[in-house]
Amino acid sequence: MVVTRFAPSPTGYLHIGGLRTALFSYLWAKKNNGKFVLRIEDTDKARNSEEATQAILQAFEWLGLKHDGEIEYQSKRDDIYAKYIKQLLDEDKAYKCYMSREELDALREEQMANKQRTKYDGRYRDFDGVAPEGVEPVIRIKAPLKGEIIVRDGVKGDISFQAEDILDDFVIARADGSPTYNFVVAVDDALMGINEVIRGDDHLSNTPKQIVVYDALGFEIPKFYHVPMIHNSEGKKLSKRDGATDVMEYKNMGYTPEALLNFLVRLGWSHGDQEIFSMDEMIHLFNPEDINKSASIYNTEKLEWLSSHYIKNTSNTDLADMLTDYELILTSHDKKEILLDALKERAKTLKDLADMAKEILSTPENYDEKAAKKAFKGDAITILNTFGAKLSKAENPHMPTDYHHLMEEVVNEMEIGFGKIGQPLRVALLGKMGGPGLDVVMSVIGKTETMLRIANAITANTNND
Repeated sequence: MVVTRFAPSPTGYLHIGGLRTALFSYLWAKKNNGKFVLRIEDTDKARNSEEATQAILQAFEWLGLKHDGEIEYQSKRDDIYAKYIKQLLDEDKAYKCYMSREELDALREEQMANKQRTKYDGRYRDFDGVAPEGVEPVIRIKAPLKGEIIVRDGVKGDISFQAEDILDDFVIARADGSPTYNFVVAVDDALMGINEVIRGDDHLSNTPKQIVVYDALGFEIPKFYHVPMIHNSEGKKLSKRDGATDVMEYKNMGYTPEALLNFLVRLGWSHGDQEIFSMDEMIHLFNPEDINKSASIYNTEKLEWLSSHYIKNTSNTDLADMLTDYELILTSHDKKEILLDALKERAKTLKDLADMAKEILSTPENYDEKAAKKAFKGDAITILNTFGAKLSKAENPHMPTDYHHLMEEVVNEMEIGFGKIGQPLRVALLGKMGGPGLDVVMSVIGKTETMLRIANAITANTNND
């Protein structure tokens, strides 16, 4: 059975690079009817944030990525780590190192001066003397001094590391007894049955150390898939400006979970020329061995295109529910179908959709100066008065066609083009140029509100005749 995991550290927000590896891990587990484990790596007590932990869980809930079993917290596993550290000490596979910080700094300065790689020199590896007083020892593992360590990687292929070039006897427990990252990751993955690890290739340099821990404890080594980073359009590391922001900020910006997940699955993985994937299709088609070996490029236009696609293909009932997150209540509005049908073809995000709807539903407080100057000239006020009078006599106009017929009557009676009524009426109703069809706008806001807005515009622009 394939068992994967996502193991974020709650020291900051969950960004899209982390979310992508979580998605890949989730898809691979589900494809194989396996397990997807969520583990919170919260051993860094000084930097951990409960707020960050909750943000991670909130993001998973929003996106519908359901983990299997209980959430694992490393902070609750200290006894387990202590047990295995003791085992390594008892088996002479680890040892206490009494080297002080001053000694370590002096060693590094000497190595740098001699243009050598800075590393611990193993002086306490086989120490059998009297321990110096006043120094709380760290615990170091006995790493291989020679030979090679091979990482079996499903993305990059086999990668060989020379032990003498990359390893020293690295610390597995600090002086206060707290275990270090590479040690606890290996122990946790082994004990939790994680047999396939999908993660960013920024972790590749950690992998040989984790393999040393696996070997020392007699654990089976999982298969690794190290996923290349996501870059911006210039081929550089993502910044917040490019999109490296809190995953929940994507919700605030108005992207749907489906659009974001579809966007992420295509960052570094593909299936022919297919661009749109349902979750079922992702699970059925995804294979981590098909992940690209080179970095993927973040493309905002592609995300917006996907977002627009999903909005267009979402039912109006569901859209109305989703828009409540953007302070727009349409669930009981009798014209929500007309409004959303008109707007969702134009919206890139749910926030766009909400903002456009609010503009229609809110009486304009002022008028775009440039638009008003263009619209309210000549006989515009007379045309608005004529339309307003005709609308006041109309019996229960309801649908967009009802309002369109009234506009046609004015155009025909006054022998003018549609633009002559369209421009001043649009600015009167919306305060600006642009927007959906005027007949739709009037149908949505209704007869009384339409007449009010026309009257307001006439009052505000009587000097433009």
